[in-house]
Amino acid sequence: MTPAADEVRQFPRPPLTFTDERARTVDIEAYDGGADPLVAMYTDFDEESRAQGVPPRGETQIREWVETLLEEGLNVVVWHDEAAVGHAVLVPSRDSSELAIFVHPEYQSAGIGTRLIEALLGYGQANGRDHVWLAVARTNHVAMKLYDKVGFETRLRDRAEHEMERPL
Repeated sequence: MTPAADEVRQFPRPPLTFTDERARTVDIEAYDGGADPLVAMYTDFDEESRAQGVPPRGETQIREWVETLLEEGLNVVVWHDEAAVGHAVLVPSRDSSELAIFVHPEYQSAGIGTRLIEALLGYGQANGRDHVWLAVARTNHVAMKLYDKVGFETRLRDRAEHEMERPL
C-alpha cells in the first residue's frame, strides 16, 4: 500500500490535553513508565470490553501482557486525574506496526478513542513508523467506524475479523 501525496496526513503528537464529550479534562502522553497504572485500568474490563482475547483475564496475565507491550511497542496513555483511562500501542510486526487501542468502559463513547488513535499515529510518525495494520472483529462496528475515520482501509475480510491498514 503506497500512499498518494494527499493520503499522508500529519497526526497530532502527544502530549495533548482536551475536554471529552462528558466534560472531563484528560491528558494524552507518550508512555514509557511501569505497568501498574495500566494493569489497574485493565482489571476493570468486563467480558464485553474484551475482544480477540485481549485484554487477558486475571491480574497476572494482564501484567505479563502489559509488560510485553511496554517493552516492545510505542505506547500512548490517556490520563484522567491520576488514573489511566485509555491505552494504545504500536507493536513492530514484520515491515509494519500492529495497532491496538483500549479505552476504559466508563470513558468510551466520549471522543477519547478518536483522539487517542490520532495521537498514537502521530507518535508513530515521529518515531519513523510508516505503515500500520490492525485486526478488528467484523461485528465491532464502532471500532471499524473509528478506523475508517482516521484513514484505515480493509485489506482482508474474514468470517470473524477484518484486517485493516494505512500508511503513515
